[in-house]
Amino acid sequence: MPPAALDRAFETLLVQEPSPHILQVTLNRPERANAFTTQMGRELVEVFQALEAAPGAYRCVVLTGAGERAFCAGADLKERNGMTDAQFAEQHYLFERMARAVLACPAPLLGALNGAAFAGGLELALCCDFAYASETARFALTEVTLGIMPGAGGTQNLPRTIGERRAKEVILTGRPFSAQDALAWGMVNRLCPPGEVLGAVLETARTIAGNAPLSVRQAKKSITQGLQMDRASGMLFEIEAYYQLIGTEDRIEGIRAFNEKRKPDFKGR
Repeated sequence: MPPAALDRAFETLLVQEPSPHILQVTLNRPERANAFTTQMGRELVEVFQALEAAPGAYRCVVLTGAGERAFCAGADLKERNGMTDAQFAEQHYLFERMARAVLACPAPLLGALNGAAFAGGLELALCCDFAYASETARFALTEVTLGIMPGAGGTQNLPRTIGERRAKEVILTGRPFSAQDALAWGMVNRLCPPGEVLGAVLETARTIAGNAPLSVRQAKKSITQGLQMDRASGMLFEIEAYYQLIGTEDRIEGIRAFNEKRKPDFKGR
């Protein structure tokens, strides 16, 4: 069952189930290029903390933005105009919590980058396990042009994604780069014609959701945690993750379905 915290309407998000076992979270401020407000930060924390607390609720999560112009333009600078230092710091702490909550999503998190992702919007996209983007999307970490710096994982996630030297160029210049650059650098996995990104991501999400959910979660955990370790420690972590699957009903179902030449019916048990 979906977590009770998700069974309500949100002010800045659309939260829906486009297919069985899949949750779609849409940043829903298209009139402001889906820019973060304090309320959106609170709501994203609420959604992703609920997902972390109920890891079996969904088999895949898709994150996108409303409209075709922008995935997310970063923090809403109109809201920030006139903030005191204390108010600014309080809001940013919320955005830090938001990034950590998104990174902690136990199910695979797929980004559908339907348009521009700038500053915190790009940092949010980098919290996804992988992403597809529109051919016309643009990306940038513009914080140094505004007197601040990336502070929602950008200085950590971008170098781990595209490499240290290229990430330093992107962050220290603040210059935008194209979807074609993002693909060449390995930041996105696929480019799609405008208007087709979400459909392509949902197709991949349905493929993932059709696999054994415990296996998918353990594999994601093994990749994520193993990359923080030396290889020998990562191999040990992988084996521990593997052995947790041996006693599951889904493992038995997978073998039985293979031998009976049918599609497995995985239950997440």
